Formats: sequence, structure tokens, C-alpha cells
Amino acid sequence: MKGALRTLIVFAGLILILAITLALFGLDVGAALSTIWNGAVGSKAGIARSLVRATPLIFTGLGMVVAWRAGMYNIGGEGQYVMGGLASATLALVVRSWAPAIATPALLVGGALGGALFAAFAGWLHVKRGVQVVISTILLNFVAIEFLKFCVRGPLQKSSGGIFQTEALPNTLMLQRFDRQTDFHSGFFLALIVVVIVAIYLYRTKSGFQMRFSGANPDAARASRFEPGKKQILAMAISGGLCGLAGAVDYTGLIGFVGDGFSQDWGFLAIPVALLGNLNPVGAAGAAVYFGGLFAGCEVLQRSEPIGDTIVPLIQGVAVLGVVGMQRWLENRTNQSKGAD
Repeated sequence: MKGALRTLIVFAGLILILAITLALFGLDVGAALSTIWNGAVGSKAGIARSLVRATPLIFTGLGMVVAWRAGMYNIGGEGQYVMGGLASATLALVVRSWAPAIATPALLVGGALGGALFAAFAGWLHVKRGVQVVISTILLNFVAIEFLKFCVRGPLQKSSGGIFQTEALPNTLMLQRFDRQTDFHSGFFLALIVVVIVAIYLYRTKSGFQMRFSGANPDAARASRFEPGKKQILAMAISGGLCGLAGAVDYTGLIGFVGDGFSQDWGFLAIPVALLGNLNPVGAAGAAVYFGGLFAGCEVLQRSEPIGDTIVPLIQGVAVLGVVGMQRWLENRTNQSKGAD
């Protein structure tokens, strides 16, 4: 009951923050909220658009949850997302002739491995060489984006030339779409499955407990006779794998090629998603769906209001601050209640 009440308070707070932000921009709050709502969930196309936007945020948000729970403040989700897409596009050159039932899963696994190796390197630098993971992952974002530009202008460029992108993925290897009128694809359901897997791993397995313990108290972890550094490198690998999987899912489910514009800031947006979800897999998934709907709704709002595309990042920042404040207030209330008892 307490958890449900806290969730309702957070959700109400997010709606209030949205309304205040719209009012500060001088918009008619009622009309703007109605436009956002209709654009997000008011039609079949709106719902599909919201879930498509939420899908990469679920994967990358989960990646941040795993890493941050282990005390590894991964800021490199965007670079890992890009490397996942590149790895998947590279593997596509090999598996094009394979049966779709084998090739498509291989592309997803390849993307996850690409992101995992990229993030694990940052974890290794932190544990073995003392390089702060925040710094290394930020810088590796630039490495990934520059490597993306090199690949789509060189070894992976479309054979016809003139366009800085990879060859288009055959439709037979794309993830399943359920309606020709929308972009909704099966990657969303894969994301929900991964939410359950990550939640079980973190909270129902010995390895997940040790990973969270390593992040909470590395010294106590050493005293318990397991090496927190190994768990932290593993956490970074899992985190990068989830972000890389997001890139592979966008490649195989939505875009079908990798180009200069492949980087969509999903890895950066994953940080507020994870924080709003209280670093909990289910909470992060809920926050991702909320922001997916916000993106979809603001796309419609932008057609009638010129500031539609600037509202989302502002709301994200204000929402994180607001929800953190609300959570702190709730914790203080709980502690005061315990003290009174």
C-alpha cells in the first residue's frame, strides 16, 4: 500500500510539474494538456508512437539502473547505444543470407555484445587503472560518435555512395510490425521481458545482491570475501549490453539502417528515466513509458506551438528535481513516523 501510494504521489507530481511548465511558457494549460494527451494515447497511432519512443528508453534506463546500483555512474549510454547499432549493422553484412528466425536474433545479440564490450572497457579502466567511470564514459561517447561517422563514410557506407549510411536492412530481417499504419514493433515486448529479467537478477539472485552490495559499500563487500571490482566490471558490461540492445532494436525494429543521425540521445535521456524510477527496473520502465508518451504528445503539440520541442528536456530536468524532492519528503515523513513510534 505504501509503495502504491508513493507511486500515485510521484505520478501526480509529474502531472503538476507538466502543468506548471506549460503555464510558465504562457500556454493554455488545459488545451496543451489535452493536445499532449490525445497525441500520446488518444488514438491507435498515438499509443503506437508513445510505445515506440519508450522502447529504447526502457533498455537504456535499465542499463543505468544496473550500473548505478553497482556504484558505477555510467554516463556513456549514448555511446554504447551507438556501438550496439554499429555492431548490429556490421553483423548484418554477414547474416543477410541466413534464415530470419536466426539472423534477427543474431543481430540483437551482436548489438548487445557491441555495447557490452564498449562499457566493460570503461569498467576495467575504473577498477584496474583508477580512471573515474564518469569521465571515461563521457569521453567514450565522443569516440563512439566519431567512429559512427567514420564507418558510415567508409567501410559501412552504402554501396551506391553519396549517402552517409549503411545498407538498408532487408524487411525480412526487421522485427515484426503489427500494423502497417504505425511503427509499433515487437521490440517493445522484448523490452518488457528484459525488465522482468533484470528485476529478477538484481533482487532474486546472489550475483545481483553482490552487485548491489558492491555499490552500496565496497569495503563491506571486500570484508565479505568477494571482489567488488569484478562485480562492477560485470555491471558495466550488462549496462552497456542493455544500451547496445537498444541500438540494435532501433536498427532492426524502426530505422533499418545506421547513419549520421542514428544518435538520438536515448542514452543521455536514460539517466533521468532511471532516477525517476528510483533506480528500480519496474520504476524505470514506468518512467520510460511516461516520457515516451510525453515525446509523442509534444510532437503533436509542436505542430500548433513553436516551443513544443523544447518542453520535453525542460520537463525532464524539472521532473527529476521535483521527484527527488518528493521522495526525500516522503522518506523524512517515514523516518519521523518511525521516530514517533
